[in-house]
Amino acid sequence: LPAQAVLEALALARQAALVQAPAGARVEVVAGALDSRLQLAPCAQVQVYQSPGMPAWGRTRVGLRCTQGSSAWNVFVPMSVQVWAPAVVSTAALPAGARLETSNLALAETDWAATSSAPFAAPEGLAGRVLTRPLPAGQALRQTDLQPRQWFALGDRVRVDARGAGFAVSAEGQALTPGLEGQI
Repeated sequence: LPAQAVLEALALARQAALVQAPAGARVEVVAGALDSRLQLAPCAQVQVYQSPGMPAWGRTRVGLRCTQGSSAWNVFVPMSVQVWAPAVVSTAALPAGARLETSNLALAETDWAATSSAPFAAPEGLAGRVLTRPLPAGQALRQTDLQPRQWFALGDRVRVDARGAGFAVSAEGQALTPGLEGQI
């Protein structure tokens, strides 16, 4: 591949990650290698693109296609994208079922792209939450690490409010299921 095309692919992956990254994040992108058996025809013009639906963080890929050459080709260069920014981490190893306390939490630079869910950026509101799995010391705390909060129980009286452009609807009823955080 032409060196300039690889540099453009790296820049495209970096820019895509920065769009979703928290302010002040440091983005590192490393290009992987194409299959060594691949024989690409010489190309005067290589177009760099990102396929719709490809993740901007973690393991991803950037497309390169020959638009001016003796033979048209299209390849995908594997990329590893890391997004480094401050996030909430545990200060000690915590077992599953542990209730978080502010003394167990600190801010540290972590790779936000390490998993599919982003870590918490601030410790506010995390005290009292319960872990669903063990959390090693120094590991970033993510929503998937916490048990969902229950806002109301089965059978509780609930009020449903809906508002939109030019209307507001309100009704009271009885909960048919427990109201867990994140559920509709």
